[in-house]
Amino acid sequence: MRRSLVLIVDFGSQYTQLIARRVREQHVYCEIHPCTLDFEAFKAMEPEAIILSGGPASTLGAESPTIDPAIFELGVPILGICYGMQLTCGLLGGKVEAADEREFGPATITVDKPVGLLSGIEPAAATNVWMSHGDRVISLPDGFEVLAHSDNSPFAAVGHAGRKLYGVQFHPEVAHTDLGDEMLGAFLFDVCGLEPSWTPASFVDESVARIAKQVGDGAAICGLSGGVDSSVAAVLVAKAIGKKLTCIFVDNGVLRRDEAAQVVRMVRDHLDLNLVHVDASRRFLDALAGITDPETKRKTIGRLFIDVFEEEAKKLGKEQEPAFLVQGTLYPDVIESVSFKGPSAVIKTHHNVGGLPERMKLELVEPLRELFKDEVREVGAQMGMPRRVLWRQPFPGPGLAIRCLGEVTDEKLAILRNADAILQEEVRAAELYESLWQSFCVILPVRSVGVMGDDRTYEYVVAIRAVTSKDAMTADWARLPYDLLAKVSSRVINEVRGCNRVVYDISSKPPSTIEWE
Repeated sequence: MRRSLVLIVDFGSQYTQLIARRVREQHVYCEIHPCTLDFEAFKAMEPEAIILSGGPASTLGAESPTIDPAIFELGVPILGICYGMQLTCGLLGGKVEAADEREFGPATITVDKPVGLLSGIEPAAATNVWMSHGDRVISLPDGFEVLAHSDNSPFAAVGHAGRKLYGVQFHPEVAHTDLGDEMLGAFLFDVCGLEPSWTPASFVDESVARIAKQVGDGAAICGLSGGVDSSVAAVLVAKAIGKKLTCIFVDNGVLRRDEAAQVVRMVRDHLDLNLVHVDASRRFLDALAGITDPETKRKTIGRLFIDVFEEEAKKLGKEQEPAFLVQGTLYPDVIESVSFKGPSAVIKTHHNVGGLPERMKLELVEPLRELFKDEVREVGAQMGMPRRVLWRQPFPGPGLAIRCLGEVTDEKLAILRNADAILQEEVRAAELYESLWQSFCVILPVRSVGVMGDDRTYEYVVAIRAVTSKDAMTADWARLPYDLLAKVSSRVINEVRGCNRVVYDISSKPPSTIEWE
């Protein structure tokens, strides 16, 4: 059975990914594609519905992004959000002008006609929404009618019921719009007639069949880190091809305390995967000696990882000789590479194992490339994977090397590992681990004066970093309880030799990043 598709056309809105998340939460499959694709590409996707995103530009600008008006002749329901609404009205014969009073932030709309995506709201009811626009529609195309208005937007929601074309000046996808989920649900189910069939179980079944067809009689390898993405990807592929998948776990010398043993035990005891464990810790640490630049650290680790991975793959023998490489690429990575705004100017190196397919002539298997992080966890739970694996906090590929600021040394790594172990223990004891996106320690390349007993000390400073986030695109520093911070600080200073000061990082992303390097 063909999977239903809602096509989200991206015009550069900061909320485009959020639209996709909200649609997925209704158990409807959707994909984001840039508005720069031509009409034939959109048509070939055979979408059941289309959502036109917002965007930072004005539809009145000569160079502003647009879309082929033929898209409105496909005969499928279309919802335009903010810029998407203005574009819809402008292309179909309405008029848009720069507003005398721009609206950015909370507003209240009044429902004039409860149809389409407003069908679940009482007529004349007022509801809070989130506005973000400088232009506004001043006249509607033929056949459109007003569905809702606000004090500054006479056409806050509009629609052509016969053609199933709708537009809203506000953003139903953001949490500040009180009934946003209900509005999107009404569009997807009442207007489009879709079924909520995008579930973890359906994804697993479809993926297993697709992977089995792709790999056939071949064999695959996976660079396993023990994190949720690579672990779920590996288990999913193993369901499709069984023992023809070999997972390679490389101890790069910059893992957390006892992490290598924990990953090996977890994989062998709970995931039933073919596992090759390579202890290359000394090789990595020797290569990192004397290096202080963060990007050089990343490149050194990434390059050496490829060397070790390739060497181990060659040892597998003819029967397990891989033709495929499994990677835990997620949908935000895919979106980033095709965004209307273009890929990020600077992408940190060692993302997954980027140099391997070209060097080893391997075909990629990316079973999670359609999923967001929370969906990955749901899929893992559907396959019966342990919660401790699924809720493991993200850990960077370069590991502690980028949490050990300056040169990476055995002494500094020992301090960092012991301090971080204390933090993890106390965060878990406080039952806060799963509510945090990441919590970790950083060792700074400075020493500070302290007093222990009657002795003066001059030792390292450890910083605690804890953040909350939905997808790591933005993050806020976690308001950890003072008692918890006090306990961690006391334990680190008393139990970890070489550290006499603990500080707490209260920076958000942006402007800071989550990691320090």
